[in-house]
Amino acid sequence: MVNHGIYVSRGEPSTSIPTAAESGIPFVIGAAPVHMASTPAKIGVPVLCESWEDVEAKLGYSDDWDSFNLSEFAYAYFKLYGCKPVAFCNLFDPASMKTAVTAADKDVANHQVVLPGEAIKDSGLTVKASGGTGTAYVAGTDYEAYYADGKLIIEVLEDGACYEATSLSVAYNKVAPTQLTAAKVAAGLENTELCMSATGHAPDLLCAPGYSGDSAVAAAMALKASGINGMFHAKALVDIAADSTGATTLDNAITYKQTNLADKNEIVCWPMVMKDGRKYHMSTHLAGVMAQTDSGNDGCPYESPSSKAMACDAMVLKDGTEVLLSQPQANKLNAQGIVTGLAILGNLVVWGNYTACYPTSKAAEEYFIPCARVFDWVGNTLVRTFWSYLDAPVTRRLIDTVVDAANIWLNGLVGAGYLYGARVEAPADENTVENLLAGIIKVHIYIASPSPAQEIDVTLEYNSSYVTAAMQL
Repeated sequence: MVNHGIYVSRGEPSTSIPTAAESGIPFVIGAAPVHMASTPAKIGVPVLCESWEDVEAKLGYSDDWDSFNLSEFAYAYFKLYGCKPVAFCNLFDPASMKTAVTAADKDVANHQVVLPGEAIKDSGLTVKASGGTGTAYVAGTDYEAYYADGKLIIEVLEDGACYEATSLSVAYNKVAPTQLTAAKVAAGLENTELCMSATGHAPDLLCAPGYSGDSAVAAAMALKASGINGMFHAKALVDIAADSTGATTLDNAITYKQTNLADKNEIVCWPMVMKDGRKYHMSTHLAGVMAQTDSGNDGCPYESPSSKAMACDAMVLKDGTEVLLSQPQANKLNAQGIVTGLAILGNLVVWGNYTACYPTSKAAEEYFIPCARVFDWVGNTLVRTFWSYLDAPVTRRLIDTVVDAANIWLNGLVGAGYLYGARVEAPADENTVENLLAGIIKVHIYIASPSPAQEIDVTLEYNSSYVTAAMQL
Protein backbone atom coordinates (compact mmCIF):
# COMPACT_ATOMS: atom_id res chain seq x y z
CA MET A 1 0.00 0.00 0.00
CA VAL A 2 1.26 3.50 -0.89
CA ASN A 3 0.94 6.14 1.84
CA HIS A 4 0.29 9.69 0.68
CA GLY A 5 -0.05 12.35 3.40
CA ILE A 6 1.30 13.39 6.79
CA TYR A 7 1.41 10.84 9.59
CA VAL A 8 2.24 11.35 13.26
CA SER A 9 3.18 8.63 15.73
CA ARG A 10 4.20 8.87 19.36
CA GLY A 11 7.66 7.67 20.28
CA GLU A 12 9.21 6.72 23.59
CA PRO A 13 10.53 9.65 25.64
CA SER A 14 14.28 10.15 25.46
CA THR A 15 14.47 10.93 29.16
CA SER A 16 13.69 8.20 31.68
CA ILE A 17 11.83 9.62 34.66
CA PRO A 18 12.84 7.81 37.87
CA THR A 19 10.33 5.61 39.63
CA ALA A 20 10.73 6.34 43.33
CA ALA A 21 12.08 3.50 45.43
CA GLU A 22 9.73 2.14 48.04
CA SER A 23 10.32 3.34 51.58
CA GLY A 24 9.31 1.98 54.95
CA ILE A 25 9.66 -1.64 53.80
CA PRO A 26 11.12 -3.76 56.60
CA PHE A 27 13.28 -6.84 56.29
CA VAL A 28 12.62 -8.79 59.50
CA ILE A 29 14.73 -11.76 60.51
CA GLY A 30 14.31 -14.34 63.25
CA ALA A 31 11.96 -17.19 64.10
CA ALA A 32 8.46 -17.99 62.86
CA PRO A 33 6.29 -21.03 63.70
CA VAL A 34 6.51 -22.38 60.15
CA HIS A 35 5.51 -25.83 61.39
CA MET A 36 1.99 -24.38 61.63
CA ALA A 37 2.00 -22.80 58.15
CA SER A 38 -0.04 -24.28 55.29
CA THR A 39 2.52 -23.31 52.63
CA PRO A 40 5.68 -22.70 54.68
CA ALA A 41 8.36 -20.40 53.32
CA LYS A 42 11.82 -21.83 52.71
CA ILE A 43 14.17 -21.60 55.66
CA GLY A 44 16.56 -18.66 55.30
CA VAL A 45 14.97 -17.30 52.12
CA PRO A 46 13.17 -13.93 52.32
CA VAL A 47 9.44 -14.11 51.64
CA LEU A 48 7.13 -11.18 50.96
CA CYS A 49 3.92 -10.88 52.96
CA GLU A 50 1.26 -8.44 51.79
CA SER A 51 -1.45 -9.34 54.31
CA TRP A 52 -2.20 -11.12 57.56
CA GLU A 53 -3.43 -14.10 55.52
CA ASP A 54 -0.02 -14.24 53.84
CA VAL A 55 1.64 -14.38 57.24
CA GLU A 56 -0.51 -17.27 58.47
CA ALA A 57 -0.05 -19.23 55.25
CA LYS A 58 3.70 -18.70 54.76
CA LEU A 59 5.02 -18.31 58.32
CA GLY A 60 2.32 -19.48 60.71
CA TYR A 61 1.41 -17.48 63.79
CA SER A 62 1.97 -17.98 67.51
CA ASP A 63 1.18 -15.86 70.56
CA ASP A 64 4.50 -17.00 72.02
CA TRP A 65 6.41 -13.91 70.92
CA ASP A 66 9.37 -14.65 73.17
CA SER A 67 10.01 -17.70 70.99
CA PHE A 68 8.73 -16.39 67.66
CA ASN A 69 9.70 -12.76 67.14
CA LEU A 70 8.38 -12.67 63.57
CA SER A 71 4.87 -13.24 64.94
CA GLU A 72 5.27 -10.17 67.15
CA PHE A 73 6.31 -8.00 64.24
CA ALA A 74 3.63 -9.34 61.91
CA TYR A 75 0.87 -8.73 64.45
CA ALA A 76 1.94 -5.15 65.09
CA TYR A 77 2.63 -4.25 61.46
CA PHE A 78 -0.55 -5.69 59.95
CA LYS A 79 -3.02 -5.57 62.85
CA LEU A 80 -2.05 -2.35 64.65
CA TYR A 81 -0.56 -0.20 61.88
CA GLY A 82 -2.21 -1.62 58.78
CA CYS A 83 0.97 -1.38 56.74
CA LYS A 84 2.38 -3.57 53.96
CA PRO A 85 4.45 -5.23 52.64
CA VAL A 86 7.09 -6.93 54.81
CA ALA A 87 9.98 -9.15 53.78
CA PHE A 88 10.36 -11.84 56.43
CA CYS A 89 13.32 -14.18 56.74
CA ASN A 90 12.67 -17.17 58.97
CA LEU A 91 15.71 -19.02 60.28
CA PHE A 92 13.84 -21.44 62.54
CA ASP A 93 13.92 -24.97 61.13
CA PRO A 94 11.47 -27.33 62.88
CA ALA A 95 13.07 -30.29 61.13
CA SER A 96 16.21 -29.88 63.22
CA MET A 97 15.34 -27.47 66.04
CA LYS A 98 13.12 -29.79 68.06
CA THR A 99 12.96 -32.05 71.11
CA ALA A 100 11.00 -35.24 71.73
CA VAL A 101 8.05 -35.41 74.12
CA THR A 102 7.58 -38.79 75.77
CA ALA A 103 4.32 -40.63 75.13
CA ALA A 104 1.56 -39.83 77.61
CA ASP A 105 -2.16 -40.48 77.79
CA LYS A 106 -4.38 -37.62 76.59
CA ASP A 107 -8.10 -37.26 77.10
CA VAL A 108 -10.32 -37.39 74.04
CA ALA A 109 -13.15 -34.83 74.01
CA ASN A 110 -15.58 -34.54 71.11
CA HIS A 111 -13.41 -37.08 69.31
CA GLN A 112 -10.41 -34.77 69.53
CA VAL A 113 -7.12 -34.58 71.38
CA VAL A 114 -5.80 -31.05 71.68
CA LEU A 115 -2.02 -30.60 71.80
CA PRO A 116 -0.16 -27.30 72.31
CA GLY A 117 0.91 -25.32 69.27
CA GLU A 118 4.53 -26.21 69.97
CA ALA A 119 3.76 -29.79 68.89
CA ILE A 120 5.07 -30.62 65.42
CA LYS A 121 3.06 -32.56 62.88
CA ASP A 122 5.85 -34.81 61.62
CA SER A 123 6.90 -38.45 61.66
CA GLY A 124 7.47 -38.21 65.40
CA LEU A 125 3.72 -37.89 66.03
CA THR A 126 2.66 -41.32 67.29
CA VAL A 127 -0.88 -42.14 68.43
CA LYS A 128 -1.63 -45.41 70.24
CA ALA A 129 -4.24 -46.87 72.52
CA SER A 130 -4.28 -45.63 76.11
CA GLY A 131 -1.22 -46.87 77.95
CA GLY A 132 0.82 -46.97 74.77
CA THR A 133 0.04 -50.60 74.00
CA GLY A 134 -0.38 -52.15 70.59
CA THR A 135 0.52 -50.80 67.20
CA ALA A 136 0.28 -47.15 66.31
CA TYR A 137 -2.88 -45.83 64.71
CA VAL A 138 -2.58 -44.66 61.11
CA ALA A 139 -2.85 -41.02 60.09
CA GLY A 140 -5.46 -40.53 57.39
CA THR A 141 -7.14 -43.80 58.33
CA ASP A 142 -7.72 -43.65 62.06
CA TYR A 143 -7.16 -39.95 62.71
CA GLU A 144 -6.27 -36.64 61.10
CA ALA A 145 -3.87 -34.07 62.56
CA TYR A 146 -4.15 -30.36 61.77
CA TYR A 147 -3.54 -26.95 63.28
CA ALA A 148 -6.40 -24.73 64.39
CA ASP A 149 -6.53 -21.73 66.74
CA GLY A 150 -2.87 -22.12 67.59
CA LYS A 151 -3.22 -25.79 68.63
CA LEU A 152 -2.42 -29.14 67.03
CA ILE A 153 -5.67 -31.09 66.83
CA ILE A 154 -5.78 -34.87 66.56
CA GLU A 155 -9.25 -35.77 65.38
CA VAL A 156 -10.24 -39.45 65.36
CA LEU A 157 -12.12 -40.57 62.28
CA GLU A 158 -15.53 -42.20 62.40
CA ASP A 159 -14.41 -45.18 60.33
CA GLY A 160 -11.13 -45.54 62.21
CA ALA A 161 -10.07 -48.00 64.86
CA CYS A 162 -10.04 -45.49 67.73
CA TYR A 163 -13.27 -43.55 67.17
CA GLU A 164 -14.79 -44.59 70.51
CA ALA A 165 -11.61 -44.05 72.55
CA THR A 166 -11.84 -41.78 75.61
CA SER A 167 -8.06 -41.58 76.01
CA LEU A 168 -5.12 -41.97 73.66
CA SER A 169 -1.39 -42.26 74.14
CA VAL A 170 0.39 -39.56 72.18
CA ALA A 171 4.11 -38.96 71.59
CA TYR A 172 5.39 -36.08 69.51
CA ASN A 173 8.23 -33.70 68.80
CA LYS A 174 7.98 -30.10 69.96
CA VAL A 175 9.70 -27.02 68.65
CA ALA A 176 12.90 -25.79 70.31
CA PRO A 177 13.21 -22.19 69.09
CA THR A 178 15.87 -21.44 71.70
CA GLN A 179 18.23 -23.37 69.42
CA LEU A 180 18.11 -20.36 67.10
CA THR A 181 20.86 -18.38 68.77
CA ALA A 182 21.85 -14.75 68.31
CA ALA A 183 25.01 -15.96 66.57
CA LYS A 184 22.91 -17.82 64.00
CA VAL A 185 20.78 -14.73 63.43
CA ALA A 186 23.88 -12.56 62.98
CA ALA A 187 25.16 -15.01 60.37
CA GLY A 188 21.70 -15.27 58.79
CA LEU A 189 21.62 -11.55 58.10
CA GLU A 190 23.74 -12.33 55.06
CA ASN A 191 20.44 -13.50 53.54
CA THR A 192 19.43 -9.86 53.25
CA GLU A 193 21.32 -10.11 49.96
CA LEU A 194 18.62 -12.46 48.65
CA CYS A 195 15.79 -10.03 49.26
CA MET A 196 15.81 -8.32 45.88
CA SER A 197 15.92 -11.53 43.88
CA ALA A 198 13.46 -13.42 46.11
CA THR A 199 10.84 -10.71 46.64
CA GLY A 200 11.54 -8.01 44.05
CA HIS A 201 11.92 -5.42 46.82
CA ALA A 202 14.94 -3.77 48.39
CA PRO A 203 14.13 -3.11 52.07
CA ASP A 204 15.14 0.15 53.71
CA LEU A 205 14.54 -0.94 57.31
CA LEU A 206 16.29 -3.94 58.90
CA CYS A 207 14.68 -5.40 62.02
CA ALA A 208 15.42 -8.28 64.37
CA PRO A 209 13.26 -7.69 67.46
CA GLY A 210 14.39 -9.87 70.34
CA TYR A 211 17.79 -10.47 68.76
CA SER A 212 19.08 -6.98 67.96
CA GLY A 213 19.81 -6.46 71.66
CA ASP A 214 22.82 -8.69 71.08
CA SER A 215 25.78 -6.53 70.05
CA ALA A 216 26.93 -8.99 67.38
CA VAL A 217 23.49 -8.99 65.76
CA ALA A 218 23.32 -5.18 65.90
CA ALA A 219 26.74 -4.93 64.27
CA ALA A 220 25.73 -7.35 61.51
CA MET A 221 22.55 -5.35 60.91
CA ALA A 222 24.49 -2.10 60.60
CA LEU A 223 26.94 -3.72 58.19
CA LYS A 224 24.17 -4.98 55.90
CA ALA A 225 22.34 -1.64 56.11
CA SER A 226 25.41 0.07 54.68
CA GLY A 227 25.08 -1.77 51.38
CA ILE A 228 22.56 -4.47 50.44
CA ASN A 229 23.89 -6.14 47.28
CA GLY A 230 26.53 -3.42 47.48
CA MET A 231 24.01 -0.92 46.10
CA PHE A 232 20.95 -0.36 48.29
CA HIS A 233 21.07 1.40 51.65
CA ALA A 234 18.89 0.93 54.69
CA LYS A 235 18.65 1.70 58.39
CA ALA A 236 18.94 -0.92 61.14
CA LEU A 237 16.32 -0.56 63.89
CA VAL A 238 18.10 -1.82 66.99
CA ASP A 239 16.77 -2.37 70.51
CA ILE A 240 18.77 -2.09 73.70
CA ALA A 241 17.48 -5.12 75.61
CA ALA A 242 15.22 -3.95 78.44
CA ASP A 243 16.65 -6.39 80.96
CA SER A 244 19.90 -7.08 82.79
CA THR A 245 21.66 -7.99 79.53
CA GLY A 246 21.03 -4.49 78.23
CA ALA A 247 19.59 -1.76 80.42
CA THR A 248 16.91 -1.48 83.09
CA THR A 249 17.48 2.20 83.86
CA LEU A 250 17.93 5.35 81.85
CA ASP A 251 21.57 5.72 82.84
CA ASN A 252 22.25 2.06 82.02
CA ALA A 253 20.74 2.58 78.57
CA ILE A 254 23.05 5.53 77.91
CA THR A 255 26.09 3.59 79.10
CA TYR A 256 25.19 0.59 76.93
CA LYS A 257 24.66 2.77 73.88
CA GLN A 258 27.92 4.66 74.35
CA THR A 259 29.79 1.37 74.67
CA ASN A 260 28.16 -0.65 71.88
CA LEU A 261 26.23 1.43 69.36
CA ALA A 262 27.52 4.36 67.31
CA ASP A 263 26.90 3.53 63.64
CA LYS A 264 25.20 6.09 61.38
CA ASN A 265 23.06 3.29 59.93
CA GLU A 266 21.64 2.30 63.33
CA ILE A 267 18.55 3.74 65.00
CA VAL A 268 18.62 2.72 68.64
CA CYS A 269 15.48 2.17 70.75
CA TRP A 270 14.85 1.75 74.50
CA PRO A 271 12.85 0.42 76.38
CA MET A 272 10.01 -1.95 75.34
CA VAL A 273 6.36 -0.94 74.94
CA MET A 274 3.02 -2.49 75.87
CA LYS A 275 -0.40 -2.64 74.24
CA ASP A 276 -3.39 -4.30 75.95
CA GLY A 277 -1.09 -6.18 78.30
CA ARG A 278 1.21 -7.52 75.57
CA LYS A 279 4.85 -6.51 75.39
CA TYR A 280 6.54 -5.44 72.14
CA HIS A 281 10.04 -4.37 71.23
CA MET A 282 10.05 -0.66 70.48
CA SER A 283 11.78 -1.26 67.13
CA THR A 284 8.67 -3.14 66.00
CA HIS A 285 6.47 -0.12 66.62
CA LEU A 286 9.03 2.32 65.23
CA ALA A 287 8.94 0.43 61.93
CA GLY A 288 5.14 0.72 61.86
CA VAL A 289 5.21 4.45 62.60
CA MET A 290 7.85 5.02 59.93
CA ALA A 291 5.87 3.13 57.31
CA GLN A 292 2.69 5.06 58.14
CA THR A 293 4.51 8.39 58.02
CA ASP A 294 6.23 7.60 54.72
CA SER A 295 2.93 6.51 53.20
CA GLY A 296 1.37 9.86 54.09
CA ASN A 297 4.15 11.65 52.18
CA ASP A 298 3.94 9.84 48.84
CA GLY A 299 6.54 7.35 50.04
CA CYS A 300 9.19 10.00 50.71
CA PRO A 301 10.86 9.46 54.11
CA TYR A 302 11.52 13.17 54.65
CA GLU A 303 9.44 13.43 57.85
CA SER A 304 10.69 12.25 61.23
CA PRO A 305 8.79 9.54 63.12
CA SER A 306 9.33 11.57 66.30
CA SER A 307 6.18 12.93 67.96
CA LYS A 308 4.02 10.43 66.05
CA ALA A 309 1.72 8.27 68.16
CA MET A 310 2.57 4.62 68.71
CA ALA A 311 -0.22 2.06 69.05
CA CYS A 312 0.83 1.46 72.66
CA ASP A 313 -0.40 2.04 76.18
CA ALA A 314 2.87 2.20 78.13
CA MET A 315 6.62 1.68 78.13
CA VAL A 316 7.95 -1.30 80.07
CA LEU A 317 10.96 -3.39 80.87
CA LYS A 318 11.03 -7.02 79.76
CA ASP A 319 9.66 -8.16 83.12
CA GLY A 320 6.66 -5.86 82.70
CA THR A 321 7.80 -3.11 85.06
CA GLU A 322 6.44 0.20 83.77
CA VAL A 323 8.93 2.84 82.67
CA LEU A 324 7.77 6.43 83.16
CA LEU A 325 9.91 9.15 81.64
CA SER A 326 9.59 12.90 82.02
CA GLN A 327 10.40 15.03 79.00
CA PRO A 328 13.83 16.01 80.43
CA GLN A 329 14.59 12.33 80.99
CA ALA A 330 13.50 11.42 77.45
CA ASN A 331 15.61 14.29 76.13
CA LYS A 332 18.59 12.93 78.04
CA LEU A 333 18.25 9.69 76.06
CA ASN A 334 17.82 11.64 72.81
CA ALA A 335 20.99 13.59 73.53
CA GLN A 336 22.91 10.31 73.32
CA GLY A 337 21.26 9.13 70.10
CA ILE A 338 18.57 6.92 71.66
CA VAL A 339 14.98 6.94 70.43
CA THR A 340 12.47 6.41 73.22
CA GLY A 341 8.83 7.14 73.95
CA LEU A 342 7.06 9.97 75.72
CA ALA A 343 3.55 10.03 77.13
CA ILE A 344 2.22 13.49 76.34
CA LEU A 345 -1.16 15.04 75.54
CA GLY A 346 -2.93 11.71 75.83
CA ASN A 347 -0.64 9.76 73.49
CA LEU A 348 2.48 7.67 73.80
CA VAL A 349 4.64 9.03 70.99
CA VAL A 350 7.98 8.18 69.44
CA TRP A 351 10.51 10.63 70.88
CA GLY A 352 13.84 11.23 69.17
CA ASN A 353 15.28 12.41 65.85
CA TYR A 354 18.81 11.05 65.99
CA THR A 355 20.59 8.01 64.62
CA ALA A 356 23.19 6.19 66.70
CA CYS A 357 26.08 8.31 65.38
CA TYR A 358 24.82 11.28 67.41
CA PRO A 359 26.35 13.16 69.22
CA THR A 360 29.68 12.22 67.61
CA SER A 361 28.71 13.05 64.03
CA LYS A 362 28.22 16.69 63.06
CA ALA A 363 26.67 15.96 59.64
CA ALA A 364 22.88 16.43 59.48
CA GLU A 365 22.57 13.85 56.70
CA GLU A 366 24.04 11.29 59.10
CA TYR A 367 22.57 12.10 62.51
CA PHE A 368 19.03 13.27 61.67
CA ILE A 369 16.85 10.23 60.97
CA PRO A 370 14.75 11.78 58.16
CA CYS A 371 17.74 13.39 56.44
CA ALA A 372 19.70 10.13 56.55
CA ARG A 373 16.73 8.16 55.20
CA VAL A 374 16.18 10.65 52.36
CA PHE A 375 19.80 10.19 51.26
CA ASP A 376 19.29 6.42 51.26
CA TRP A 377 15.98 6.73 49.39
CA VAL A 378 17.34 9.02 46.68
CA GLY A 379 20.29 6.69 46.14
CA ASN A 380 18.10 3.58 46.05
CA THR A 381 15.76 5.25 43.54
CA LEU A 382 18.55 6.14 41.16
CA VAL A 383 20.03 2.64 41.32
CA ARG A 384 16.68 1.10 40.35
CA THR A 385 15.94 3.68 37.67
CA PHE A 386 19.24 3.67 35.83
CA TRP A 387 19.87 -0.05 36.03
CA SER A 388 18.52 -0.37 32.50
CA TYR A 389 21.34 1.89 31.25
CA LEU A 390 24.07 -0.28 32.72
CA ASP A 391 26.42 -1.59 29.99
CA ALA A 392 24.91 0.72 27.35
CA PRO A 393 27.43 2.48 25.06
CA VAL A 394 29.02 5.49 26.76
CA THR A 395 27.81 8.46 24.73
CA ARG A 396 27.02 12.10 25.36
CA ARG A 397 23.36 11.28 24.98
CA LEU A 398 23.51 8.61 27.67
CA ILE A 399 25.16 11.00 30.12
CA ASP A 400 22.62 13.73 29.34
CA THR A 401 19.75 11.28 29.76
CA VAL A 402 20.92 10.26 33.21
CA VAL A 403 21.53 13.84 34.32
CA ASP A 404 18.29 15.24 32.87
CA ALA A 405 16.09 12.50 34.28
CA ALA A 406 17.55 12.84 37.76
CA ASN A 407 17.20 16.63 37.65
CA ILE A 408 13.55 16.44 36.58
CA TRP A 409 12.71 14.04 39.40
CA LEU A 410 14.61 15.95 42.06
CA ASN A 411 13.08 19.25 40.95
CA GLY A 412 9.69 17.65 41.51
CA LEU A 413 10.71 16.75 45.06
CA VAL A 414 11.82 20.33 45.65
CA GLY A 415 8.50 21.62 44.33
CA ALA A 416 6.62 19.25 46.65
CA GLY A 417 8.60 20.55 49.63
CA TYR A 418 10.39 17.24 50.22
CA LEU A 419 13.80 18.81 49.51
CA TYR A 420 15.19 22.29 50.11
CA GLY A 421 17.02 22.08 46.81
CA ALA A 422 18.81 19.69 44.47
CA ARG A 423 20.84 19.54 41.28
CA VAL A 424 22.63 16.89 39.23
CA GLU A 425 25.84 17.34 37.28
CA ALA A 426 28.33 15.24 35.36
CA PRO A 427 31.47 17.34 36.00
CA ALA A 428 34.14 17.26 33.34
CA ASP A 429 36.90 16.98 35.93
CA GLU A 430 35.32 13.80 37.28
CA ASN A 431 34.51 12.33 33.85
CA THR A 432 38.03 12.26 32.50
CA VAL A 433 38.93 10.63 29.19
CA GLU A 434 40.53 7.81 31.14
CA ASN A 435 37.31 7.18 33.08
CA LEU A 436 35.12 7.33 30.01
CA LEU A 437 37.41 4.96 28.10
CA ALA A 438 37.19 2.61 31.08
CA GLY A 439 33.39 2.74 30.89
CA ILE A 440 32.99 4.82 34.05
CA ILE A 441 30.45 7.65 34.21
CA LYS A 442 30.44 9.82 37.32
CA VAL A 443 27.34 11.78 38.28
CA HIS A 444 27.41 14.27 41.16
CA ILE A 445 24.15 14.93 43.01
CA TYR A 446 23.74 17.79 45.46
CA ILE A 447 20.70 17.68 47.75
CA ALA A 448 19.50 19.14 51.02
CA SER A 449 16.45 17.79 52.83
CA PRO A 450 14.47 19.44 55.63
CA SER A 451 15.72 18.98 59.17
CA PRO A 452 13.08 18.17 61.79
CA ALA A 453 11.94 21.05 64.01
CA GLN A 454 13.95 19.71 66.92
CA GLU A 455 13.42 22.80 69.06
CA ILE A 456 10.91 25.64 68.93
CA ASP A 457 11.75 28.53 71.26
CA VAL A 458 9.03 30.97 72.23
CA THR A 459 9.73 34.22 74.09
CA LEU A 460 6.79 35.43 76.18
CA GLU A 461 7.02 39.04 77.32
CA TYR A 462 4.68 41.21 79.32
CA ASN A 463 3.99 44.53 77.59
CA SER A 464 2.57 47.17 79.95
CA SER A 465 1.54 49.44 77.08
CA TYR A 466 -1.48 47.19 76.52
CA VAL A 467 -2.62 47.98 80.08
CA THR A 468 -2.45 51.71 79.38
CA ALA A 469 -4.35 51.32 76.13
CA ALA A 470 -6.99 49.13 77.75
CA MET A 471 -7.61 51.63 80.56
CA GLN A 472 -8.12 54.68 78.33
CA LEU A 473 -11.55 56.18 78.99
